[in-house]
Amino acid sequence: MSERYSRQILFSGIGEKGQHTLGEKHVLLIGAGALGSANAELLVRAGVGKLTIVDRDYVEESNLQRQQLYTEKDVEQKLPKAAAAKKHLEEINSDTEVKVHVIDATAQSLQPLVPDVDLIMDATDNFETRLILNDLSHKYNIPWIFGACVGSFGMSYTIIPGKTPCLNCLLRTIPLQGMTCETSGIIGPAVQMTVAYQSAEALKILTENRGALRETFVSFDLWSGQFQSIKTGRSKKEDCLTCGTAASYPFLQPENSTKTAVLCGRETVQVRPPNPVDLELERLGRDFSAMGYEVKANPYLVSAQKDAERIVVFKDGRALVHGTKDIVHAKSVYQRLMG
Repeated sequence: MSERYSRQILFSGIGEKGQHTLGEKHVLLIGAGALGSANAELLVRAGVGKLTIVDRDYVEESNLQRQQLYTEKDVEQKLPKAAAAKKHLEEINSDTEVKVHVIDATAQSLQPLVPDVDLIMDATDNFETRLILNDLSHKYNIPWIFGACVGSFGMSYTIIPGKTPCLNCLLRTIPLQGMTCETSGIIGPAVQMTVAYQSAEALKILTENRGALRETFVSFDLWSGQFQSIKTGRSKKEDCLTCGTAASYPFLQPENSTKTAVLCGRETVQVRPPNPVDLELERLGRDFSAMGYEVKANPYLVSAQKDAERIVVFKDGRALVHGTKDIVHAKSVYQRLMG
């Protein structure tokens, strides 16, 4: 066994057998931003056999404060995050096979990538994609690890099909949605702590130490010093459409994905959420203002503009992203600002 992993092998929870097993495993990582780049680096340094990364974005200067894998040169070259991650990860450990896909993570694009993986890692920034991962995990019986962070707050949960409640179940009992990094900012330590919880669970699964897995939903606020570890057993619902007795995997169906359409004759893309919502427009306007957008509002909509980017959001969650005909870009803007 390589000297590279000698200190990890000395850890009784892994040992030589665990290290060998880890080197045969394949992880699918969705997202190469803050959580994604840090998880990717930890897994590659640990010696995972194969890592597949999916991300649709490119490296920007504002990423460097918390996305530890990237450099100013990546920003100058406007490299896709997945491509930049591959470059740096292969310099860290050439023994790990790193494959990347610069694509939007949808039910259609992800489904072909899932069947031969041992673990799915969540490093996304929106719940639509996470619910797709949740369905894929259960359809193909592959564990996945949820993680999210914003401000000084973070949370993580490990989902094992057939054993734990799924994300769809948890959303009924634990308030998970709300702030985004765009509206509330984020500090690096919140990223690192979330990644620590995620990657530790990943190592347990990948070295086949499932008996050591944490069985609680963890959340914390590093700024206030608060910490919660919530038992989730009672959250599991028999009627859940993802993990229940009559599972139908609703988030893999095209009709349940965010709808987009380029408006005829205009550089504008309309984005609609899967289901109508009832937004608090006054609060949304304040959030946009805090992000440096020029905001105009009335009882029916909020219009926010910063530089060349302009988005108009209606009370039912529908939005018009102006200045583009690129559906993937418009969807990215929508999810970045709306969560």
